[in-house]
Amino acid sequence: MSVDVRWPFCKDAPRHLFFTGKGGVGKTSLACATALALADLGKKVLLVSTDPASNLQHVFHMDIGDREPVAVPDVPGLCALNIDPEAAAQAYRDRVVGPVRGVLPDATVREMEEQLSGACTTEIAAFDEFTLLLTDAGATTGFDHIVFDTAPTGHTLRLLSLPTAWSGFLAANQSGASCLGPLAGLEKQQRQYKAAVESLADDQKTVLILVSRPQRAALNEAARTQAELAGLGIRNQRLAVNGLMPEGEREDPLAKAMAQRDQAALAELPGGLKSLPMDRIALQPRNLVGVPALRALLETDAVVPTVGTETTEGDSTALETNSLATLVDELEADGRGLIMVMGKGGVGKTTMAAAIALELARRGHAVDLTTTDPAAHLVETVAGDVEGLTVSRIDPKAETERYCRHILETKGQHLDEAGRALLEEDLRSPCTEEIAVFQAFATAIDEAAHRFVVVDTAPTGHTLLLLDATGAYHREIARHQAAASTAFSTPMMKLQDPAFTKMILVTLPETTPVLEAAALQEDLRRADIEPWAWIINGSLAAAGPADPFLLARAATELGQIETVREELARRTALVPWLATEPTGTENLQSLVRFNLEGLSA
Repeated sequence: MSVDVRWPFCKDAPRHLFFTGKGGVGKTSLACATALALADLGKKVLLVSTDPASNLQHVFHMDIGDREPVAVPDVPGLCALNIDPEAAAQAYRDRVVGPVRGVLPDATVREMEEQLSGACTTEIAAFDEFTLLLTDAGATTGFDHIVFDTAPTGHTLRLLSLPTAWSGFLAANQSGASCLGPLAGLEKQQRQYKAAVESLADDQKTVLILVSRPQRAALNEAARTQAELAGLGIRNQRLAVNGLMPEGEREDPLAKAMAQRDQAALAELPGGLKSLPMDRIALQPRNLVGVPALRALLETDAVVPTVGTETTEGDSTALETNSLATLVDELEADGRGLIMVMGKGGVGKTTMAAAIALELARRGHAVDLTTTDPAAHLVETVAGDVEGLTVSRIDPKAETERYCRHILETKGQHLDEAGRALLEEDLRSPCTEEIAVFQAFATAIDEAAHRFVVVDTAPTGHTLLLLDATGAYHREIARHQAAASTAFSTPMMKLQDPAFTKMILVTLPETTPVLEAAALQEDLRRADIEPWAWIINGSLAAAGPADPFLLARAATELGQIETVREELARRTALVPWLATEPTGTENLQSLVRFNLEGLSA
């Protein structure tokens, strides 16, 4: 298979290029490289991130604001912009609440502010900013192309589905208010939302690039995204398979295994993806940070560098790091508790959570392995029944249906027909899902008093929204109980208790994932939650390659491993890149048994 690393459509690219896909597959790198390639062709290009965990500033080594495009130094014609969801949400609240301050009673204004503090307000506010760039020609005057580096798949799909969801909600809701504020303000946005989706579906204006790694799980996720986008009428899609092992004769068993895994994944391409134009991008021997590295990504095939001192970044003593088994030894000592595995999408949270849960069960403990990730694939990862281990999922749709049914059967049975109709209207609010998922999460926390509960959390943005809901509940309970002088315990208090909850951050030994995990750690600390340990997953350096190309790539990991171990983490475990897919009980146990001498007997 020939790996062509040049975009075939750059010269005939539409105005809008929209990169989407599972977290960690390289959306940001490809979006930045494409924007750079278009600018090098003499085009005026605006690169926009709608990702809550945006890292454009790390890629270009510059500050990028959220209000005005900033020119990228040494790249004529290229500007960049971040859409910060929190800043957009605050601006949205100011627009909605500002005009009524001093007009309506203070209590009413406070109630409006409370209604506008939820997760869906943040999402709709970010979508507001996004749709403006798609529909208002004046907002992007002077640019030939707008390249969007989008949020992880779950976020993107929710943003795209909001116009339909809110149109239905507005049509049914006659009460005059919603979790997003006065309905009159929302109605003004409906035409803008409709125009945005029409623009996304117009193949003369837009192309959506589904980015994936050459791995079965990532390609299956891309296939789900393809089907859901097509269901929204958005069929102008391409598939970009990123990180393919470059061709060439290789003697190293690890390099051969990587190439074979790539080929096997592409040979079993899910049906929905087979009909899409496909672009193949080679794995790079360097971190994709800075303009030269981005240009190399799309210009030529990856060149195998000479391996020597010039390719070594960091001290090899960085590899003297604990194995996953060492962390499990410490976790097991408590006999029970909540273990939350967190991090950016695509870093291997599901695999790490499954490996920890499986090992605890193998040692004779009762373990519940669950997920709050909308794109969960725990069952495929564990791939079999294990004594003592139960696998479950907090499904947002199912939890919302269960919650609505419970509310209607309890509160609804005492209402007259008009009151029940009003209650049903209230339950159609998107905030209902947030409440329902939180209740299910709180139940999982309670179970950890009696057994091990290992939670595979959603990508970073989803996780923080979940913890924000937990914190809001905590503050509400605390206000009521403090007034009554009653002892109480809330889910947030349990999350903050290191004897009850162990927060584990997962990252890859690469610059961007480490920076994003560090930012997540700071967010947790602001909520008085101290991460217990870090896991550095998928390390080529730990796997001990002999191939010159992989040695060069492995050398770039050492500095990041050292940074995590020495500066960021209290405990660190290093997990190698496996030649086989890390699914099934045997391969998951191999991850735990691994030490720096190799696999133990």
